[in-house]
Amino acid sequence: MITPTIGRIVWFWPHDNDLIPQHDDNQSLAAIVTYVWHDRLVNLAVFDANGATSARTSVPLLQDNDAEPAAGFFAQWMPYQQGQAAKAEALERQAEETSKTAAA
Repeated sequence: MITPTIGRIVWFWPHDNDLIPQHDDNQSLAAIVTYVWHDRLVNLAVFDANGATSARTSVPLLQDNDAEPAAGFFAQWMPYQQGQAAKAEALERQAEETSKTAAA
């Protein structure tokens, strides 16, 4: 799980009836986290396909293997961010193992 913080970039997927200009339904929109309710709920400044911004509040943020909602908008981490988080976790585990070995 990645802890969301203000200023992080996520992908935003609008719901079918959203008025945000989107040229391709298969592409997400860029968004910046503006407020964190908790690890799975954030407020966003969303950039439409033309670069204009819109606010979206209480947006579900998918984490780990969360399923996409059947209806409604949601946000998710970009694959790059997921990869970076996995690398950081692996380094933390390696450092813990090394410190345990050194203490023994």
